[in-house]
Order: sequence, then structure tokens, then C-alpha cells
Amino acid sequence: MFKRIILIVLDGVGIGALPDAGEYGDRGAATLQHVAQVSGGLCLPQLERLGLGHIVPVQGIEKVLSPVGCWGKMAEKSPGKDSITGHWELAGVVLDHPFATFPHGFPEAIITAFVAETGLNPLGNIAASGTDILRDLGEKHLQTGRPIIYTSSDSVFQIAAHEDIISPEKLYVICRQAEKVLLPFNVCRVIARPFKGTCATDFYRTSGRHDFPLKPLSKTVLGLLQQQGLSTCGIGKIADLFAGEGLSDSLPTTSNLGGMHKTLQALDKINRGLIMTNLVDFDMLYGHRLDSAGFAVALQEFDRWLPELLRKMLPDDLLIITADHGCDPTTPGTDHSREYVPLLLSSQSISVPVNLGTRQSFADVGATVADNFQISLPAGQSFLSEL
Repeated sequence: MFKRIILIVLDGVGIGALPDAGEYGDRGAATLQHVAQVSGGLCLPQLERLGLGHIVPVQGIEKVLSPVGCWGKMAEKSPGKDSITGHWELAGVVLDHPFATFPHGFPEAIITAFVAETGLNPLGNIAASGTDILRDLGEKHLQTGRPIIYTSSDSVFQIAAHEDIISPEKLYVICRQAEKVLLPFNVCRVIARPFKGTCATDFYRTSGRHDFPLKPLSKTVLGLLQQQGLSTCGIGKIADLFAGEGLSDSLPTTSNLGGMHKTLQALDKINRGLIMTNLVDFDMLYGHRLDSAGFAVALQEFDRWLPELLRKMLPDDLLIITADHGCDPTTPGTDHSREYVPLLLSSQSISVPVNLGTRQSFADVGATVADNFQISLPAGQSFLSEL
């Protein structure tokens, strides 16, 4: 039906707690709704036209009588609430058990193995936010040269180092060494967190972040498309999240604006296949930093850009807008939240708006992409025939 599918993941833009959210400490989370409330309402006319107001009530968003898109919401079937679990499920990989997390820091066995492998005795080894850990341990790192290790509610082993003490290139080598150490412990990813600054009050993380994730545990729709000779382009941190698997092209970015710009560039290069874009600022800059005002501004910035994308799309293109988890800046803590995610579709070929309802898995997106290109994907239920 469609020659190209553009899948845009609004990182962290959840729309309400899942039934099991309480098990994750996220009872009552609702990222989009709470951002709207704190901001006095959102102005998102393009998303509104696609049917956003039909999914959930959001202050400032109207439930338009005649949407020009299709809408719904999706539940996450996999256990967890991290970006890799969410993106893998979107691409058709549903986990049956969660990745290991370490809310009280990593066990001695891991740290001992890390020291033996790298020759480095780390600082930290606690669960903390990235900004807090730099404030608390950044100056000690400058004095000692010891890397900072920390984690979060996600399955991550994060290593922070000042670029003048440990260069990003050297930090990436250390992360590769950590990968080997962590293989038996079911840790989802190692993240390099280079930073700069001179003291606790002005340390800041640079754009040299790099993720070293596990490879997907089974075939993704990206890999299956690539096997059929179709183009698969990952924009933003998509390559990091899939360990580079299944991508014929990768365009890294450092911001939402960069991701939006490179999505338009990809349309100039790709004639048939899938473009998958992650827009990370909602999560990284605003959700984790409890900045509802900044979150609202970023949503409105994306909404203002949408007409440019829609004008560039051809009649046989399909746009899918969704998310990978929530990151509610109004709830206690700075971590992701276990939420439903929005599902919005737009194409010149869709003449009748459709309510796609509540989908039972993010994998329905991957199944729909696979169905469109006549490829079999074991997970998910395609909604292609409903469009």
C-alpha cells in the first residue's frame, strides 16, 4: 500500500499510566496530560488535526469533528519502561522477562571484574541522575582521574568522564571493556557519558554520549526489510538502540531539530522502505530534568514542523507518530514512567479517519510495517487493513 513509511518516535511522550504502572512506582503518571496542565494548556494544531484529542483528553487540545488522520494508543507488552525495550517492541521484539536493574548499585562481582578488565577503580556505583552525579562526584573525578559509574531505574551501566581527563575515544574503549564484563548479568546497555566544565556548578554533559546496547534478541522488522533489499534508515539514536542491526543507513543527531531536519533529508534519498526517527529532547532534556515548560515548548516546536514534513510526503507515503515510554516530569523521581503511548497516522492515501483503538502491544507498529511490505513478523497485530 505504501512505498515509504516514516516512523517518528517522540521519546518519553506517554499518555497515561498502564494498568501495571503501580508495580513500577508510576501510578498516576500521564506525561502529556501533566505537561499540558502545568503549562496551562498545549497548542498543537497539527497533532490535533490528526486526532490527538480523540486519544485522551489533553488541556488545550480539541477533539476535532473530522480528523485528517488515524489515532489510537498502545500498551507495552514487554516488562520494563526503558528506551531499548520500547523501541525493540515497536520493531517486533517482545521481551518475556525484563533486563536486570540495580537500584542499589552494582554488586561487588561486577565492580571487581570491571577493575580487573580496565585497571580503573571507579567512583560512585550508585543509582543517580546524570546531572546530580556530576555535581556530587565531578570534582573528585577531576582530582583523581577515576571514572564515575552510575545507573538508574533502567538497565544501564553508565560511565561518566571529563573529556580533558579521559577522552571520549578512550571512554568508548572502556565501555567496550565493560560490555564484556556485563554479558553474564543481563544488563541492557553501557552508556558513555563524557562531560566538560570546571567545577560542580558548571559541569555539563557533551554530545559525545554513545550507547553500547545488547543486540536485539530476535529479528526486527528493520532486519527483515533489509534482507529484502529495502532501505532502512535510522535517525537519531536508533542505531544505538538496535546496536546498528538492520540499518542500511544511520544519521545520528544531537537534538530534535537535527532529527527533524535529517528526516526530511532521508526522504530525498530513500525511494522505498522505512525511515525510523527518534526525537530525544522530550526525554533527555525535559522529562528527566523535570522541566514541564521546556517539554511543552519542544512539543509545540515539533508540531510547527509537521506541515513541512507532510508537504514533502508523497501520496504513497505513510507517517506513524508514537513514543517508546513515558517520562512524566511532574511525578516523583527523574526516571521513565510506565505508560500507554500515542498512535497517530497520516497519509494522503487515507481518506477516512479511523479509530485504531487500544492496541495490546507496541509490536502492532512493526507488524503493520511488515504487512505493508509483505513480510512476515511473528509479533504484533497489523492494522494495515483498517486504514
